[in-house]
Amino acid sequence: MNNFVFENSTKVYFGKGCVKEYLADALRSYGNNVLLAYGGGSIKKNGIYDEVTAILETEGKNIIEFSNIMANPTYEKVLEGAKLAKENQVDVILGVGGGSVMDCCKAVAMAAVSQEDVWGNFWARPGIVDFEPLPLGVIVTVSGTGSEMNGGAVITNEEVKVKTGRDYPKCNPKFAMMNPEYTFTVSPKQTASGGLDILSHIMEIYFSEPNEDNVSDGISEALMKSVIRNLPIALKNPSNYTARSNLMWASTMAENRIIKLGKKTDFQAHQIEHQLGAYTDCNHGYGLAVLHPVYYRHIYKHGLSKFAGFATHVWGISSDGKTEEQLAAEGVEALAEFIREIGLPTTLRELGLTDKAMLKEIADSCNISSGSYRRMTQEEILDILTECF
Repeated sequence: MNNFVFENSTKVYFGKGCVKEYLADALRSYGNNVLLAYGGGSIKKNGIYDEVTAILETEGKNIIEFSNIMANPTYEKVLEGAKLAKENQVDVILGVGGGSVMDCCKAVAMAAVSQEDVWGNFWARPGIVDFEPLPLGVIVTVSGTGSEMNGGAVITNEEVKVKTGRDYPKCNPKFAMMNPEYTFTVSPKQTASGGLDILSHIMEIYFSEPNEDNVSDGISEALMKSVIRNLPIALKNPSNYTARSNLMWASTMAENRIIKLGKKTDFQAHQIEHQLGAYTDCNHGYGLAVLHPVYYRHIYKHGLSKFAGFATHVWGISSDGKTEEQLAAEGVEALAEFIREIGLPTTLRELGLTDKAMLKEIADSCNISSGSYRRMTQEEILDILTECF
């Protein structure tokens, strides 16, 4: 394993009733002005909003609402939240939702305090956070991004057509509350999309050096098998607590940095999807579903031992009478078949992208990962996008 230093400052409250039991105590160490951030209003339909606001009101908190955070949150939305926080002298941010809400809140936590150009100095390029962002707590309502236990935030700048993510440990939520019951009402579309995002995060770490035996890869294989086993159950029976709880914790484990320890990591598929999303505003998990099998068909021969292990250890494919290359290829096709089985799209046209001429512009705008088994070029990314079309 490669060298590493590890710390994670987020306190996790997991399970049934955790918000009702712990939210008041978790907020008592902060001031009374709470920026309550959420998305399009689903938390008002399923009762979560009423539960949370009742607790805040009982504790005498002043609620400043920051709503309508969109999927693929924009820098413009971040600035809107920062303005609200400054004007109302917000003491703490409480984000209630999935990855888009949590990511937006992390950027707001920085923009509300920093006097700098937050996009230019912290997202367009990596920066040094030498100040304390506003404290952030999150209540997770969708499993997928794993944003609840890291400092990562993916933000889209619509003006320059760039979608990019940065991970600043100072943006780690102070606490994360995770009640799997809150995900019972998540739509099949978002359940499948989020599940694929979990799987993608794990694969992007797993398919990277080192290839020799290491603890991180062993954990990753167990997590991937859990997602593959539980996602179809959650789609068939949305109120299955076992499936929902396993998906929720797998989502966190995929992105709380633990399985990255000692690993190089890839995330080339994410880099391509980010730009695909910047140009088309497509669903993140849908974009990854289209890209992953095609991307892996391009690189698996350069990581044969790992892809062969993926086939046998994760998918349970028999190795009898097969070469390592045959096994590796079968593992990639098992992934492609799983994506079809859970009802996710397999072409860019299904995402609404109809202008093939746009593909070159998207490819040219993509960052190149140094962690891939084979370093991509803009030309090969264009080939991948063309094959996905």
